Amino acid sequence: RLPAVKSKHHEALTFKLVRVSNPHLREFLAAASPAVLVVDFFCSIALDVAEELRVPAYFFFTSGAEVLAFFMYLPVLHERTTASFQDMGEELVHVPGIPPFPATHSILPIMERDDAAYDGFLKGFRDLCRSQGLIVNTFRLLEQRAVETVAAGHCTPPGLPTPPIYCIGPLIKSEEVLGKGGEECLAWLDAQPRASVVFLCFGSIGRFSAEQIREVAAGLEASGQRFLWVVRAPPSDDPAKKFEKPPEPDLDALLPEGFLARTKDRGLVVRSWAPQRDVLAHASVGGFVTHCGWNSVLEAVMAGVPMLAWPLYAEQRLNRVFLEKEMQLAVAVEGYDSDTGLVAAEEVAAKVRWLMDSEGGRRLRERTLEAMRQAKDALREGGESEATLAGLVDQWKRT
Repeated sequence: RLPAVKSKHHEALTFKLVRVSNPHLREFLAAASPAVLVVDFFCSIALDVAEELRVPAYFFFTSGAEVLAFFMYLPVLHERTTASFQDMGEELVHVPGIPPFPATHSILPIMERDDAAYDGFLKGFRDLCRSQGLIVNTFRLLEQRAVETVAAGHCTPPGLPTPPIYCIGPLIKSEEVLGKGGEECLAWLDAQPRASVVFLCFGSIGRFSAEQIREVAAGLEASGQRFLWVVRAPPSDDPAKKFEKPPEPDLDALLPEGFLARTKDRGLVVRSWAPQRDVLAHASVGGFVTHCGWNSVLEAVMAGVPMLAWPLYAEQRLNRVFLEKEMQLAVAVEGYDSDTGLVAAEEVAAKVRWLMDSEGGRRLRERTLEAMRQAKDALREGGESEATLAGLVDQWKRT
């Protein structure tokens, strides 16, 4: 039984669970005698075991280098102010190597300084500096300024070392398991003109209210553009059901009356899931409305598909800022951070039309295609990311 955790964020419980698992990890590592230990951020407490057993430990950071820069710099921000991010409002947060961002766009679990989740993140960020290296799912040219700033030690708290940074991405799925729903999506896309479809998908747990779903539907209809839209059931009002598998959405109840019939010649609505990697790689897809999860961003980059940014949770609001202000691979929808949190139908329609049928959208597409070429070059045999990973593995073999 886990001790009680004073937090409303599940991340605090994750930190606690990993901590009480350390004895089991120690037993396993002592018997296995591994050459190295690779952990993700939530398992930073495992460094205590690695140091005790003298096993080199590395972090695999699954988000981008710009988010990493912020995370590493958080202890510095913590010492410079006593204010919580939630009390700073729209005040800009300044971190070396990345664009300033509003305090409201920090990640939710660290918004309150007196929350147990904040303490867990703060310790975890310091623990990054105890590792032998930071493996990041990005490629240098995508986030060059952040990579070089972190590597130069400008984000590390005073008195702590800066581990080497290894950019080995973009790592995405090599293939999808389609199933019947996936085959339907791809067959429908086969019948659409090249680069004519905007794809709307908001991650494995991204869900909208019924009101927001109706606004999106009205916006898509008004835009006049072809679309493929993944609709999930609205979230339950019961907090106990937050992480339960949602039911299949009732499209007739959620969508405006007659919407499916009126848009059947240019739109496809699918329930709950689509093979996102394969959809983005399809020649008919010309735009992506995304929640800015890092895996989704990398899949879009690898497919050369420009993005409309609509962040929902985790580090996605940070990603939205970096995608728009630094990488220039996305444009944000307006309204998600308003008092109502509602993106209006008119905004959906205007931004979708802009993305798919404007000079600005065309320039965005050109920049994304260039990022795609750079990403594929980084991953080819002898490319920068491939060589970095190969060199790291060779280093481990010599350990």
